Amino acid sequence: MARPIWTGTLSFGLLNVPVSLMTGSRSVDLHFRMLDSRSKTPIRYERVNAETGDEVPWKDIVKAFEYKKGSYVVLEKDDLKSAASEGREAVEVEAFVDAASIGPEYYEKPYILVPGKKAEKGYVLLRETLKRTGKIGIARVVIRTREYLSAVMPKDHALVLMILRFPQELVDVSEYTIPEGNVSKYRIAPKELDMAEKLIESMSGEWKPGDFRDEFRERLQKVIAKRMKSKGLVTPASDDAEADDASENTSTNVVDFMALLEKSLASNKRTPAKKHGTSAAKPAAKKATKKASPAKKAAKKITKKVVRKAG
Repeated sequence: MARPIWTGTLSFGLLNVPVSLMTGSRSVDLHFRMLDSRSKTPIRYERVNAETGDEVPWKDIVKAFEYKKGSYVVLEKDDLKSAASEGREAVEVEAFVDAASIGPEYYEKPYILVPGKKAEKGYVLLRETLKRTGKIGIARVVIRTREYLSAVMPKDHALVLMILRFPQELVDVSEYTIPEGNVSKYRIAPKELDMAEKLIESMSGEWKPGDFRDEFRERLQKVIAKRMKSKGLVTPASDDAEADDASENTSTNVVDFMALLEKSLASNKRTPAKKHGTSAAKPAAKKATKKASPAKKAAKKITKKVVRKAG
């Protein structure tokens, strides 16, 4: 089971719904390693001191802001944490807006909000209300050490938290030369518009995501499989062990939602969300590594690994 990014609360008005924030996307790229062409051994990336050339361990690395060429101000971990809002374990909805009012350029990355134990009622209440009103919640959320603007929206039976871009992150289209004005300015005849409209209608259909595949990745998989059958296969010394992390949902007591809704409407205020501590995940025992197999067995093993990453 996937591990939550964090567990906390989804708050709107005086209502707090315990939730877990789960990733809503995955990388399907085929990842490659760089090898020394002479010995076919992996190339390591090292963190080295720019002046001495010596390798620097992670414990001695700090973050710094270069305020002018060659001049830095060092930031501590607490500095980064202090810049974030206090509700580090809360999705705090500040307003509800029409779903159609946000342009596609603002949407960046999806996450899935999963309700905690005994929190289904508040979760479903918000989900169904958003569906009935056509609204989405605009909220702030801290993920790791950075604060994000986000939108809480219903998707089938789930609530999706979509990370939004701030206006400052978007490039104003006025910076580019974009054709403006009436279509007649560009000598577009009415018949051309009619024909283009008919073409679009003839190509129109329902959005079916399953009809579209990453064809480049599929062709690349075939190239890899073909290459594996030829000479020059490099067998690994051992496979990396994988560990599964278990996680627990946050529990909550029975809540009088009607009373909270009435108070929220009467006061038009929001109380800070209660913080719920995350339970430490217990990593599973590591699998024992196996010794290198002959070329045929290694080829089968690597093929399975490639298919698993691609899927």
